[in-house]
Amino acid sequence: MATWKPDPSFYPSARLAATATPETLAWVASFDPTRRVPDSLDVVDLDPGSSEYGQIVHRLAMPNTGDELHHFGWNACSSCLCPNAPHAHTERRYLIVPGIRSSRIHVIDTKPDARRPKIVRVHEPESVAQRAGYTRPHTVHCGPDGIYVTALANAEGEAPGGIFLMDHESFDILGQWEIERGPQQLAYDGWWHLGYDTLVTSEWGLPATFENGLVPEVLLGGQYGHRLHFWDLHTRRHKQVLDFGAENQLVFELRPAHDPTKPYGFVNSVISLKDLSASIWQWYRDGDQWAARKIIEIPAEPADPETLPPLLKGFAAVPPLVTDIALSLDDRFLYAACWGTGELRQYDVSDPEHPTFTGSVRIGGIVSRATHPRAQGRALNGGPQMVEVSRDGHRVYFTNSLYGVIDGQFYPDGIDGWMVKLDAVLDGGLSFDERFFVEWPKTHRPHQIRLEGGDSSSDSYCYP
Repeated sequence: MATWKPDPSFYPSARLAATATPETLAWVASFDPTRRVPDSLDVVDLDPGSSEYGQIVHRLAMPNTGDELHHFGWNACSSCLCPNAPHAHTERRYLIVPGIRSSRIHVIDTKPDARRPKIVRVHEPESVAQRAGYTRPHTVHCGPDGIYVTALANAEGEAPGGIFLMDHESFDILGQWEIERGPQQLAYDGWWHLGYDTLVTSEWGLPATFENGLVPEVLLGGQYGHRLHFWDLHTRRHKQVLDFGAENQLVFELRPAHDPTKPYGFVNSVISLKDLSASIWQWYRDGDQWAARKIIEIPAEPADPETLPPLLKGFAAVPPLVTDIALSLDDRFLYAACWGTGELRQYDVSDPEHPTFTGSVRIGGIVSRATHPRAQGRALNGGPQMVEVSRDGHRVYFTNSLYGVIDGQFYPDGIDGWMVKLDAVLDGGLSFDERFFVEWPKTHRPHQIRLEGGDSSSDSYCYP
């Protein structure tokens, strides 16, 4: 008698996932900012015992130009083991890779050869708009009942943005997720608390306010996103909105606790209009409602205006620009990528109301241009941006590009792409892996990273 078994990379709990075998490969979304050459999904060797360690070992070119590959995710993950999941025997096999600029969606098979993945299906932009009612797909998360994709705009490129679903196995686009939208118009990230039947979404802006770069008037007018939205995951209805105030612009990356019994999470606000600081907030349950509080503030650093890009000269300071955060699977360490100052910061958030700063490294930065042990003293541009943490929490990877046109606003002389790896100390602290510094071909810049078997931002768990 044949026996179906769940994918061995699925784990009931984050605690068990942390015992998994260390990753040996990463897939990295890479894009051509000039939109002349096809973007690629690049494969990086992460095995310290390999002769190709820290090298790009394969590049899978997309079939078109101008996609701007950005965020991507798996077709299936550990949430398939939830009690209400109808797909317990789906494989973690396919990467769903959207182009944020083109609205094209690529389905990429990592099997049978994970080092040489292949494109098996492409949803063209017209099909995405027609079937989903949305464009500018941004975030991909594997849920217990399908693939959730957040999108920044509707079919016409205007408000509202929202979420659509794809089938786990056929990859068909099923349609718009929301039944009652309430006041939500702007979109960005989306994730959930499966144990509390709650989905959370955050906000950026509409394509007209970012596709040609950040618009100073929109930013200074406090008109980018600054709210969180809470939804009933089962009935797909909007329940509550939390407004951080227009001073806190660009409320971005959602990192809920991995333990499903913990109804809290973290989100970053990229910049404060008051003093150019960045902040990290905790959302949490307060009775039968959700609430939020600022738990970390990272100040801007004074700088000579002559060293600053035109956008910042009048401020005489470098904003940290926390553009990504990551939370280790044990819910202990939170990482904040300060893309402006060139710092990756680590906090112990075991007590989430009272985080403790435990370590940092410096690399790149608008002014500091800090180097890396393998860069032979060269000044580096860009800074810590997309962060990914291994399942056991011992390794932290990040790349240095944010978004093509916005890169140029803060780094006018351009960004040469790179990826680095840090070693995380058990009780706090960070150091560079001096053997690992991956430089990208000049035609492309690297963005999001996915690790073999899953990582700290790929899976959701239903068991503590």
